Amino acid sequence: MFDVHSHFVPEAVLSWLKENANLVRATWEQRGVGKEPFLAIDGRWSFELKRAFYARELYLEEQRTAGVTHTLVSPIPQLFLYDFPHELTAEVAELYNDELSRFVAANAKILSGLATVPLNHPETAARVLARAVSQGLKGAIIGPGHAGQLLSDERFTPFWEAADAARAIVFIHPLLNTDPRIQRRMMPNLIGVPWETTACALDLILGGVLDKFPNARILLAHGGGFLPYQIGRLNQGYEVWPQVSSLLTDRPEAYLQRLFYDNVLWHEDALAYLRKLVGDDRVLPGSDYPFDLKTWPPAQSSDAAASAFLGL
Repeated sequence: MFDVHSHFVPEAVLSWLKENANLVRATWEQRGVGKEPFLAIDGRWSFELKRAFYARELYLEEQRTAGVTHTLVSPIPQLFLYDFPHELTAEVAELYNDELSRFVAANAKILSGLATVPLNHPETAARVLARAVSQGLKGAIIGPGHAGQLLSDERFTPFWEAADAARAIVFIHPLLNTDPRIQRRMMPNLIGVPWETTACALDLILGGVLDKFPNARILLAHGGGFLPYQIGRLNQGYEVWPQVSSLLTDRPEAYLQRLFYDNVLWHEDALAYLRKLVGDDRVLPGSDYPFDLKTWPPAQSSDAAASAFLGL
């Protein structure tokens, strides 16, 4: 069994956060008996820092116990640090990538890895990505944009050029939505997270990223957000609006079949629909381990497709 959506934080990165807590406004808060401390950066997006996030032997043992034979390990979105000076973001990214590359190399039969990059400075992000790939990482996990700009914006071209040249995996992982209307009842996560993926993915299609950079292998978290399930509306917009059709070389549905998706959907009918729409070879097993909303062990999907995606 494969898992293409899993997260890990090297202890060296946690040590850096503690040593530089004032720079990134990192805080640790104890909440309740039996809970691990909750980590927040810049006062936002706190999460329980479970031991499985950073204890290497525990992480590997839980993979074995669950029957996962190969895992694609990613940095965690809370530590993208896009809202800080890019020199600081790059410093953390390089440390994170160095540590992950060593972790992966020491467990090469069962682990592959993705880098984090300073997306807040795309030229530097391109350099960091190229270095990470040279260290054996498969690509990068990135957020859905930066500073209100989606990923088809021209400023991100250097990053996409580097990803295309390296045939890198680009794992689009959403951050919590900040729309003030939904800042309650866990809605930033429940619907905000898949909405962020939806907006990002449609922008990649309409903005020409898939046409300009066909060698970048784009993986969408959480089954592609809401995008696959509104494909009829997108197709119809293509048929009736030149403002849409003039941007594309094919119907939107064809573009969906050029992306990859994890199967973190928790619903058999939704997963069956996604497979029927895009093909079994585009739907890969994932878990979002060890976050609270993980599906553990990963739902069954094509291990052959995951192996080919990872180049194993």
